[in-house]
Amino acid sequence: MTSTSHDPRAWQRPEDSAARPASARLVDPEDDLPSSTYAGDFETTAIPRYDSNTPNPEHSGYGLLNEPEPLPYVQPANRQQAHSVEPTEIEPDTGFGTSDQAGRRGTQDLGLMVLRVGLGALLIAHGLQKAFGLWGGQGLNGFQQSLVDMGYQHANILTYVGVAGQIGAGVLLVLGLFTPVAAAGAVAYLINALLAAVAAQPDRGYFAFFLPDGHEYLVMLLVLAAALVLTGPGKYGFDAGRGWSRRPFVGSGVALVLGIGVGIGVWVLLNGANPLA
Repeated sequence: MTSTSHDPRAWQRPEDSAARPASARLVDPEDDLPSSTYAGDFETTAIPRYDSNTPNPEHSGYGLLNEPEPLPYVQPANRQQAHSVEPTEIEPDTGFGTSDQAGRRGTQDLGLMVLRVGLGALLIAHGLQKAFGLWGGQGLNGFQQSLVDMGYQHANILTYVGVAGQIGAGVLLVLGLFTPVAAAGAVAYLINALLAAVAAQPDRGYFAFFLPDGHEYLVMLLVLAAALVLTGPGKYGFDAGRGWSRRPFVGSGVALVLGIGVGIGVWVLLNGANPLA
């Protein structure tokens, strides 16, 4: 066995120099002798509290490397407040902006515009025939006489009301303005036109549907007008920002019922004939 050297220089590393801090050099083991006030294992094994404001350098190894001790972890005071924030519900957009349902509607708005403009242009053309005799039309006098022949009362007033209503409904449909009201007016007009055509057929007692003697043309126009009352005008029209354009529901249903009621009421009050009798 070899004897232990008590020379402090023997405990230094070869690469240590005089410029190396004394706190980073190895110390003599015999210098670390118990003091007269040594209290046993509790003195050396006691772990200081992390929240102590006066750290003890004797129990820390960071002093040997001349590095600051790490700061103790302190729980943030507002941690509970950060977790108590309630989530915010994002309301769905019901308009026609960039985040609306336009991306999912596809060509629906374009199709509604085609149907609306097509029906409106047809009503305008027939109204101009009755009003000015264009495109081989009968004019106001001819239209008034046809109303008298079909049994309508007050034909002189009904002539102007019918022509103005037909042209006005067609213009509103083309523009997409007040679409439920315009389409409901078209429904009322087409109901009277259909009932008058059925009453004027030579053979009474049945409803002829297919052409050339049937009434499928008026039936399809009536179905188209009723559909536009329920669907609304779509995005491409002056009603684009209104409720019946974005989400038609109760109001459009009421407009359809009123259109059917007005059409049947005009026939019953001003004509009164049974078209199938």
